[in-house]
Amino acid sequence: MEECISVFDMLKIGVGPSSSHTLGPWRAAERFLKELRDEYDINSVERVKVNLYGSLSLTGKGHATDLAVMLGLSGQDPEYIPIQNIDKIIKSIETKNEIYLGNQIPIPFFILQDIIFNKNFLPFHANGLTFTAYFNNETQYSSTFYSIGGGFVVKEGSQNAQAKEAIKCAFPHPIDKASELLAYCTKENKTISEIVYDNEKSMRPEASIHHELMRIWNTMLECMYIGCHSEGILPGGLHVRRRAFDMHQNLIGLSNYSNPQEWLEEIRKTEVKFRQILKWVSCFALAVNEVNAALGRVVTAPTNGSAGVIPAVLMYYLVIENHQGGETEIKKFLMVAGEIGSIFKKGSTISAAMGGCQAEIGVSSAMAAGALCELMGGSPEQVLMAAEIAMEHHLGLTCDPIGGLVQIPCIERNTMGAIKAINAAELALETDAKNAKVSLDKVIDTMWQTAKDMNSKYKETSEGGLAIAVNMADC
Repeated sequence: MEECISVFDMLKIGVGPSSSHTLGPWRAAERFLKELRDEYDINSVERVKVNLYGSLSLTGKGHATDLAVMLGLSGQDPEYIPIQNIDKIIKSIETKNEIYLGNQIPIPFFILQDIIFNKNFLPFHANGLTFTAYFNNETQYSSTFYSIGGGFVVKEGSQNAQAKEAIKCAFPHPIDKASELLAYCTKENKTISEIVYDNEKSMRPEASIHHELMRIWNTMLECMYIGCHSEGILPGGLHVRRRAFDMHQNLIGLSNYSNPQEWLEEIRKTEVKFRQILKWVSCFALAVNEVNAALGRVVTAPTNGSAGVIPAVLMYYLVIENHQGGETEIKKFLMVAGEIGSIFKKGSTISAAMGGCQAEIGVSSAMAAGALCELMGGSPEQVLMAAEIAMEHHLGLTCDPIGGLVQIPCIERNTMGAIKAINAAELALETDAKNAKVSLDKVIDTMWQTAKDMNSKYKETSEGGLAIAVNMADC
């Protein structure tokens, strides 16, 4: 059965630093709250405990998993919470040893006792967590969730079969594999973005699609803007200094602007040489992931750790390749990127805890490469070829963050993923796709096999690679 995934499932607005370790647990806490409201008297809850397992435990501190579950239990929405409120809420819980469950009921909450880090792994997925509520009648209720990457959450024992079937029936073009997507393009004589748009229209009004796609882009643009105008040291203890600010200042000079859109127009006026292009693309990617590392608002694309690749490549198109590019191109780019990401999710994984960094930076680079290729005039075959090329050269990429933080090497990797995406798109545009030796479906299968063969030390556990070669003391 095809699993129908919307563009808006793949591109989600949230808070950094991690989609699987921050956004996912946050959403799981929201779902647990809903269960309490639906099945019990939430006013009779006296205590809540959270058990984190596997990768959520091993790198949870660096990924702010503990903060995420507290914010989720507090009834805060990661998509809309004012960023400046996060520290206030966490400090209040720490100082008062009290949490406002669902933002309405104060109950005792002792962080060191009520959030428990268990290094053992639960069987279904590396990112497991269990919530337990204790009631005043001495009964208790537990619920286990898995954060499976990209902010997606599943409940233990539930496959949401009915919901998926309903969505499947709504899609005129249900897609599991790249070959199926290409077949629809050929049969309907449509581009990939047009096929995706047909699917999206079966779920929501066209005005809503337009509004949400532009809201996603404006969040990306604002994130780049904030990152390029923020100085200082990133939190977490590695003392990583933000670099996008200085790089941006050197590139843009004394330009005048007062908002993100004016900023974009000013960048269009800057010098365009190969070195400057490399620096601009890197600057955009750095900016996003520095905001992400500082618990800022980003778009999960398809994860938070890889959130800088897609906005950097789309911004490159708008400020370097096509100065007349606007809403039409932005929407096409995001729809193609979202569809490619969904095919990776169905055929492999977008969770670094399951597949290493190939599942995050590799997938985001493939998404961006395919999307850019369509905007540059590539055929559907060339678009899929661009995505394949980008992933082919990320196969086996490990996830070994120093200190469990989404900083080193994660921030720089977004610059590399963006540059590779542009290169992959150009290679595909210059190639007759009929001569391709490796299909996107084959590279997705290979990625999944590589993920299964990869040692767990290199799957977001901070137990191997750079994470042990360079320790916190060295930094």
